[in-house]
Amino acid sequence: MNIKKTALSFFLLLSIHSFSQKFVENKKNGYTETKNSYLDSIKKTFVKDEMASCVDSLWMKELANLDLYNDISDDIKNINIDEKVDYELSTDLLKERLKAMDAKSPFNIEYNPGLENIIKSFLKNRKKSFERLMAISEYYFPMFEEAFAKQNVPLEIKYLAIVESALNPKAVSRMGATGLWQFMYQTGKQYNLKIDSYVDERSDPLKASEAAAQYMANMYAIFGDWDLVLASYNSGPGNVSKAIRRSGGQQNYWNIRKNLPQETQGYVPAFLATMYIYEYHKEHGIRPDRATIKHFATDTIMIKKQMSFAQISDLLDVPLTQLQVMNPSYKLNVIPSYEDQNHFLRLPKDKIAVFASNEDKIYAYVQREVDRRERPFQVTKAIVATDTLNYTQQRITLPKTKYYIVRRGDNLSEIASKYDVTIADIKKWNRLRGNTVARGKSLKIFTSESVVRTVKKEPINDKAPLEIKTDKQQIAVSDVKINKEEKAKKSLKIDALSSGVAPHVVQKGDNLSSIAKKNNVTVAEIKEWNHLVDNSIQLGASLQVAKNDDIANKEESTQTPKLRNLEYIVKKGDNLGTIAKKFGASIENLKLWNNLPDINVALGSSLIVAKNEIAIVDKTVVNSFSKKENLASVSKKNEINYYVKKGDSLYSISKKYPGVTISDIKKWNNINAEDLKPGMKLKING
Repeated sequence: MNIKKTALSFFLLLSIHSFSQKFVENKKNGYTETKNSYLDSIKKTFVKDEMASCVDSLWMKELANLDLYNDISDDIKNINIDEKVDYELSTDLLKERLKAMDAKSPFNIEYNPGLENIIKSFLKNRKKSFERLMAISEYYFPMFEEAFAKQNVPLEIKYLAIVESALNPKAVSRMGATGLWQFMYQTGKQYNLKIDSYVDERSDPLKASEAAAQYMANMYAIFGDWDLVLASYNSGPGNVSKAIRRSGGQQNYWNIRKNLPQETQGYVPAFLATMYIYEYHKEHGIRPDRATIKHFATDTIMIKKQMSFAQISDLLDVPLTQLQVMNPSYKLNVIPSYEDQNHFLRLPKDKIAVFASNEDKIYAYVQREVDRRERPFQVTKAIVATDTLNYTQQRITLPKTKYYIVRRGDNLSEIASKYDVTIADIKKWNRLRGNTVARGKSLKIFTSESVVRTVKKEPINDKAPLEIKTDKQQIAVSDVKINKEEKAKKSLKIDALSSGVAPHVVQKGDNLSSIAKKNNVTVAEIKEWNHLVDNSIQLGASLQVAKNDDIANKEESTQTPKLRNLEYIVKKGDNLGTIAKKFGASIENLKLWNNLPDINVALGSSLIVAKNEIAIVDKTVVNSFSKKENLASVSKKNEINYYVKKGDSLYSISKKYPGVTISDIKKWNNINAEDLKPGMKLKING
């Protein structure tokens, strides 16, 4: 009794520790999360069918395995049917069995040494492969037989899909042939198989089988022999016709075989050998693997809203591999929704029952996922409160920790794909050494979630940095570069307000001459008022077209400078020395103003780079001034020192600063071109 109590106490202690650990980890990320997510709450309300789902995930992976396709394709291309194979199967017994098969089939199944060699080769080297194929065929053969029966095509042609694709709907040949029946792109289009970015019906078992049946019926109407129909399916009817001509008009496959392409020479024998092994597998000790799901145990349902396999897997607890195998025609693991076409999802019948009973909830969950998806070029606009405009919206990214319980058939690759993370991340977060993970284990997954929230604007004060806010970034005033063109635009706006005359917005086809004539002024006056150096004007630019003598006075009266601390956002590659040099401050002042213990600065942090500055703000132009300076000393404040490097010229230096000319540099430094030497300090004003 004491042992039981001790064990129970130990178990409870471990449970409390595990729960508290998850709680602390979530709390470190700035939030607490209940274990029941929105997805869990949706699934809890599902009306579930009591029929149990018996899907073996290992077998599902077998359906998606391409190894068989590659092996059998290589065999058919490279096998020499004239090479004798040593295997315990008497020729007389084989002849007897082939004769029995011939009696039940419209194909010409006659003994010949080549057919005997390929049958013995398959039995000797491919027994295990056929055990796997026979399990897979229990799912696909009923579809094939139904399609062939409609077109009155021999049901034995179902064995051709093994030769073509090893029953893999995702098989793609080196020539681009795709699906169970290996249709080329043009042939698929010819037989009305839809191919677009989302869907490739060459991989749809039902529709591709119907197209294959139609093709066989058409070829039989031409050749009148099923052996030649098979040969034409592989090499095309044109090659079969050439082989008949080269063989002197003979129309038996075995008589024209040597005149067919190399691959087709082993194609029909491989088909007949496959048929023989299926018919007599018990006699040769071949035991088919277990197939836990049959075609008749599945059903389809029409999808009314675009959804992904990952969403369906989450909602219905269906392995992603199973969805891919049962719905192979969807190329991107997404079921699209078109206005003019219907798309269907195939599921085990018990899952169909759950889907049909909870359609509204499923589509509501999918719509919620769509609404949460990040939108491109989203601009955050201020929202109007009932009394003031003191509220705005901001998009923020919150960390989120999820826990995933490993299910049967899961692997790290699928789990990583589901949460859009890497396998290495999952292994690091959960301290995994290998790529295997035990069923039932709880895996920790770190993700992020972007949300928009409403916040109250901070009031402007002397200590707050003056900054322009965007949806995803903040640009400090001191980080906005000013050039002469922008200053001209600023001056122009003030001119227009002062003069009372609206500026002229340059339209397509405008030039200075036409604008001057329209406003009864001269071209020279427009150039002077707008600080233009030549006659070129930019489409959409605003031009002052009236004289005004009171611009400076009105500029001073309409804009009230305010004292601000100028701040700078640290960028990649910055250090305290470069920032100090950039803003003409000392390193000691920067450390003092920002309470820095040393010279280290963090990427993205905000630093005060000037104390109590006068700032005038416009929507597009920002200038900063010292409190002891006035508007007339702007150029001096913006002065930059440039140190001449080897190979520099006045021309190359002027190109580094937009709006600066060679004459400007000479005037500011009282030099000529011959005085330029490496190491010389040049003043660049503006």
